[in-house]
Amino acid sequence: MTNQNVVAPNDVKLLNFNTIFVMATSISNSNSKLQSNSAVQEPLVMFGGLLSLTQRNVRKRLEGNKVHNWVDSIRASSPTRAKSTLQASENQDKFSWNLYHPSALDMFDQIISNSKGKQIVTFLDYDGTLSPIVADPEKAYMTSKMKGTLKEIARHFPTAIVTGRCRDKVYNFVRLAEVYYAGSHGMDIKGPQQNRSPKKGNDGKAVLFQPASQFLPMINEVYKILQEITKSVPGAMVENNKFCLSVHFRCVDEKSWAPLAEKVKLVLNEYPKLKLTQGRKVLEIRPTIKWDKGKAIEFLLHSLGYDNSDNVFPIYIGDDRTDEDAFKVLRSRGQGIGILVSRFPKETDASYTLEDPSQVEKFLRRLVEWKRSITVTRTSV
Repeated sequence: MTNQNVVAPNDVKLLNFNTIFVMATSISNSNSKLQSNSAVQEPLVMFGGLLSLTQRNVRKRLEGNKVHNWVDSIRASSPTRAKSTLQASENQDKFSWNLYHPSALDMFDQIISNSKGKQIVTFLDYDGTLSPIVADPEKAYMTSKMKGTLKEIARHFPTAIVTGRCRDKVYNFVRLAEVYYAGSHGMDIKGPQQNRSPKKGNDGKAVLFQPASQFLPMINEVYKILQEITKSVPGAMVENNKFCLSVHFRCVDEKSWAPLAEKVKLVLNEYPKLKLTQGRKVLEIRPTIKWDKGKAIEFLLHSLGYDNSDNVFPIYIGDDRTDEDAFKVLRSRGQGIGILVSRFPKETDASYTLEDPSQVEKFLRRLVEWKRSITVTRTSV
């Protein structure tokens, strides 16, 4: 059959004839086949009403497909592969991946060599980097060993924690006054009272930057709505991170992931100034402003006086998809390194890897020991 164009009533946009017929017959659940052009004239007479219904159904299907594809992506980014018949092939994949993203512990000497003569600045994610991932986000505590090492790192290097969490909440976990805190994916930044940078323009005041302040009423409104609609999903938890929201589903049955994502998406359809992204078994809701962890580290480097400097070596360590924005910034600047915390191969812009927070602690401890050693050497000369 040849294709032709049909104009539906109410000046509806032109659609391919076969497309319209398939849509119309799908709605009427008819299994009859197209015999001739006249055979479909009757359905098309009433197509003005059918088309709007069809368009809504198509949009609904497309949204449903997006949600399911999204859930598949979340599942892939949060692997649970302790033991598997695919272990051999996974090991091979990991071997190949590590050729391009070697262990930061194994490559420590090379990293230090590349930083020679430059000021190291450390940027650290919190969950999954400084603390293990836990079922209850309210109990994501660092080990005492990690806290001690972090304190030493902050003593020797300008250090910032860049997290999706609320800044005040992370400060309560860490409680180190000498650290910079960038909460809500960098939309809430505050630093130490005493700025140690030798660069000009620093007045010793705490850095305070909140580029999404105008979104606070909207965020709080959506928070209340999400709390209500997720009550019917066992294990779901909504966390208010001040300038963004997190819908955690780590404790949600996998069969309920897609329905939960659909509920959240329906709410956000009414708030076009908010966007939905994903992390490790978490849905992130943020303002649509052009701000992320990458922008945050650029702002912090500027605040430290290293905006256009060649004498800085930023090290960013993170485990989540949102940390990729920071890795990309370091690559584009051609400065420092990104380190991804992951046991499994993932697409990343990081240069190196560490497997878990315990390895992060070992890497940071080696940085401290190296700094102490060169300080002693310079003192004795």
